[in-house]
Amino acid sequence: MPRFTTSDGLSLHYTDDGAGLPLLCLAGLTRDGHDFDYVAPHLEGVRLIRLDYRGRGQSDWGDPETYTIPVEARDAVELLDHLEIDKTAILGTSRGGLIAMMLAATSKDRLSAVALNDIGPEIAPEGLEVIKDYLGRNPVWKSYEEAADVIGARMAGFDNVPPERWAQEVRTLFREGPDGLVIPYDPKLREAVLGTGAQPAPDLWPLFEALSGLPLCTIRGANSNLLSPKTFAEMRKRRPDMVATEVPDRGHIPFLDEPEALDALSRWLKMVR
Repeated sequence: MPRFTTSDGLSLHYTDDGAGLPLLCLAGLTRDGHDFDYVAPHLEGVRLIRLDYRGRGQSDWGDPETYTIPVEARDAVELLDHLEIDKTAILGTSRGGLIAMMLAATSKDRLSAVALNDIGPEIAPEGLEVIKDYLGRNPVWKSYEEAADVIGARMAGFDNVPPERWAQEVRTLFREGPDGLVIPYDPKLREAVLGTGAQPAPDLWPLFEALSGLPLCTIRGANSNLLSPKTFAEMRKRRPDMVATEVPDRGHIPFLDEPEALDALSRWLKMVR
């Protein structure tokens, strides 16, 4: 199992598959490298690297105070150092996109391009409240089958998703425990996120501006409650060269194997090579 040790002593899990353009995939807040299982078969000619953040997936749990975007950005750079990769493109889903923007501001020389999946420099409050509601809490469902039967109806903004996709998705979102399904991450992530929520929201537009000069792609779920149409429009205004698309029948977050998402990623990757 591929692992590396961070500068503060945690052992983090990653995967490294394929050959070609290095593409570092950074997942959503509570998720891990499996976030990219759906898109991975469609990405040709890339060296696909997926990191499980500290406290998530198969990585070590750490001090909840280190479950922050700056520390997770540092972990990403240390993974690149471990793999002896000078530059990488980044595909960042939600939290991963925020980390990508942080890296553009702090370690831009390590980036060749950035793609953002349903995230921008402003986060809609209603979407954030949904995340806070479930963050760090085990689901009520006792089995994958029970969860798959109802999760699709509970996912805001999603339509025309085949049942087999939800059956696969619940196996990514949860693990089986002796008393039912459990979350595959440190529950104390809740403390870390809610603690920062007590502070005024920082202005993230300077981080977005730090992406200047890098090939950029943004994919938005057409029904997203996290990346608003207004913020998406402003991103397009500031970066008219950006590959931008909306995926119909998707909320937060698109699966990334939808035709619209795949077309956008293909056009973006051609800008990098």
